[in-house]
Amino acid sequence: MPSTHTEVQVRPGVEADLEALTEIYNHYVRETAITFDTAIFTAEERRPWLLSHPEDGPHRLMVATAADSQRILGYATSSPYRAKPAYSTSVETTVYVAPDSLRGGAAGRRGIGTLLYRALFRALAGEDLHRAYAGIAQPNEASRRLHARFGFRHVGTYQEVGRKFGRYWDVAWYEKDLGQAPLGQALHERPA
Repeated sequence: MPSTHTEVQVRPGVEADLEALTEIYNHYVRETAITFDTAIFTAEERRPWLLSHPEDGPHRLMVATAADSQRILGYATSSPYRAKPAYSTSVETTVYVAPDSLRGGAAGRRGIGTLLYRALFRALAGEDLHRAYAGIAQPNEASRRLHARFGFRHVGTYQEVGRKFGRYWDVAWYEKDLGQAPLGQALHERPA
């Protein structure tokens, strides 16, 4: 059931959203160091990403839309943290808001990122997850505040880990306890 708040609806992403989601992401590729991708994508190239976020399970895609026009205002995802099986109870989360929503327009004042994260973490509540991680390219005070609001804590910073636009960028890493993974025998095993 979609949630609504001040003329914004949040719902799971669907294939019909692909063009708009790709357009939002490409803005960040072209204009910012928020993502370290350096070449824009076609919608078809982003299709595998979209399909890797089904409506259930630990890897979700939540989309915020304007209630009247259904225009996509932003999205949030939970994705695999790393590919190895022992990481399966950890996810990496992210939020992207449509650029016109960030320029002080009506959508920007609605707290799109907050609505998206609230819906995402609500959807993940019943999943077998233990931790959520977020990497935030620096500087990005708005993202730091959003993550702090949802209980993420800073755990470290990779210095000059990515190069884009002719300079190096730091990435601060944040962690949130999801606390849902059952404790078991695997905790007593030594890592390989």
